Amino acid sequence: MTSSAPPSVRTSRLLAPPRPGRLGAWAYALRTTNPPPGRDVRTLDGVTTWLVVTRAAVLPMTLFAGLVAGLLAVRAEGFSWPLFGLALLGITLAHINNNLLNDLSDTDVGLDTAGYPRALYAPHPILSGMVRRKQIGLTVIGLNLADLVIMIVLATQRGWLVVAFAVTGLILSIAYTSPPLRLKKRGLGELDVFLTWGPLMIAGTYFSAVGSLPWQVWVASVPYGLLCTTVLMGKHIDKITYDEPTGTRTLPVLLGDARARSFTLGLLVAFYVTTGAAIAVGALPWPTLLVALALPLLRKVSGALRKPRPDEPPEGFPVWPLWFAAICFVHTRRAGALLVLGLAVAAATGTGLPLPS
Repeated sequence: MTSSAPPSVRTSRLLAPPRPGRLGAWAYALRTTNPPPGRDVRTLDGVTTWLVVTRAAVLPMTLFAGLVAGLLAVRAEGFSWPLFGLALLGITLAHINNNLLNDLSDTDVGLDTAGYPRALYAPHPILSGMVRRKQIGLTVIGLNLADLVIMIVLATQRGWLVVAFAVTGLILSIAYTSPPLRLKKRGLGELDVFLTWGPLMIAGTYFSAVGSLPWQVWVASVPYGLLCTTVLMGKHIDKITYDEPTGTRTLPVLLGDARARSFTLGLLVAFYVTTGAAIAVGALPWPTLLVALALPLLRKVSGALRKPRPDEPPEGFPVWPLWFAAICFVHTRRAGALLVLGLAVAAATGTGLPLPS
């Protein structure tokens, strides 16, 4: 078996076996997007089923985006805890909605099949029989109605700009996989993710919580948007051999494997560079320098990205054929948590906050 990643980047938590019982099943699903090995997906308890169906394991990406916004905003004049909470709930529901919409769209257009990665790294919600298409459709409608109510409440308190953020986010979510735009197929899905998890989520949540939007927030949103984009780049690199024959021209398909891996490494480095630049211009407080504690992991991730994906997964690796996606997610989770921690220190001490209005 060949391996392109140092042992410490092989996502050791993913390889840990599930603990017994329902709590163990829930924890395993949250860690891997999968049910415990050997379990019939049609007999899972409801919580485990929907943790897998909604891909709840990746929701921390959105949680961190909301926390970045909230911690930047918490000392600003006009900050509202209830409105921030509503905005955080809204972007989390929107992320779940996006995951379900992607599965619906890719199934309807024939991209998701039994041999495509979506059905290989985890049970496909529809193709595996976990849930019926109608259940997902009704859930999507319910999520959109809930977000509509949240948007109306926030808009009555903060104004029309909330509507602009919400509608733009919905359009990008639908356009990512759905006809006629299908941004993922046109090499624009990565830009979609950068805009959504960076400026839209962070600036939109900040505005909802405060009612104003200083330019520094836009700058502060760039590093985290880049960080989240690396996860999608990793996923699309893993899927090059599957996407290219179907005409799905993701950015890694357009660039090719080697250049896509180099580009992803450039995005990872850009996260640290733009964080430093944001600190220099006063858009981020200096305690966010804590992200530097993730640099040792970056060095190991860099080593992995400099080599092709291994021919076979490590024993028990639960999300194969994804490889670079898992590696980039581990880095994003750590660097994102350190960014949030730095902002929490700044918020608690008042260092560099609030931002000038």
